[in-house]
Amino acid sequence: MPFVEFIAGCISGAVGLAFGHPMDTVKVRLQTQVKYKGICDCVARTYTREGVVVTAPVDLVKVRLQSQTKGWAGVGGDGYRGPIHCVTVILREEGPRGLFRGGLALTLRDVPCYGIYFLPYEITCRFLTEEGKRPGTFAVLMAGGVAGVVTWAFATPMDVMKARLQMSGAGGRVYQGVLHCMSVSLKEEGVRVFFKGLLLNSLRAFPVNAITFLSYESLMRFLTRPSAD
Repeated sequence: MPFVEFIAGCISGAVGLAFGHPMDTVKVRLQTQVKYKGICDCVARTYTREGVVVTAPVDLVKVRLQSQTKGWAGVGGDGYRGPIHCVTVILREEGPRGLFRGGLALTLRDVPCYGIYFLPYEITCRFLTEEGKRPGTFAVLMAGGVAGVVTWAFATPMDVMKARLQMSGAGGRVYQGVLHCMSVSLKEEGVRVFFKGLLLNSLRAFPVNAITFLSYESLMRFLTRPSAD
C-alpha cells in the first residue's frame, strides 16, 4: 500500500504542477518585480514577449527562470539558457550556498502549511459526503480546491519573502536574511507587500489542488481495486 500511495502521489502531483505552472510564473513575477500593473498586464506582457516558459525542477532555479522577462539568452535573454545552465551560473558566480538562497523562508513557508494542508480537505470532504460513503468526484474537487486556497492564504507572506531572497543573487536587491527582507519590504511597500500574489495564488490553488486530489483519489481506487477472480 505505501508504494501504491507513493506512485499515486507522484502522478497526481505532476498533473497538478503541469496544470498550475503558467499561473505560478505570473505569481513569481508579480512578487519580485514592480513593473506590472496587475495580473492581466503581467499575463499579456509575458505572452506577448515570450510565449511559453519552461518548468524547472528546483525552486530556486524555477524562480530565476520565471523572473526572466526577455526570453532566452542569446535572443534578448537575461542570461539563463535553461535549468542546467542556470545551476551552472549560480555555482560559478555564487558558490554552492547560492543554490540555497531563500531556503529558510521556504522552510518557514512549507512546514506549517503542510501541517494544515489536509485539515480543510478532510473537513470539506466529510461535510459534502454522506456518512458511511466514499467521497464523490464533486466532494473531492471542492475539498481539494478549498485545501489549496486555505493553505496558500497562510503561505503567501513567506512566499513573497522567499522569492525576493532567491532573486537577490541575480541582479535583484540584496537582503541579509529573512528578517531584513521582511523589515525592508514592510518599510518601503507597507503591509500589502506580504499579500502580493495572494489573488493569483488562490485562483491557481483551487483548480490545481482540486485536480491533484481528484487524480490521487482516482489512482488509489484504480490501483487498489479488487482483482477479478
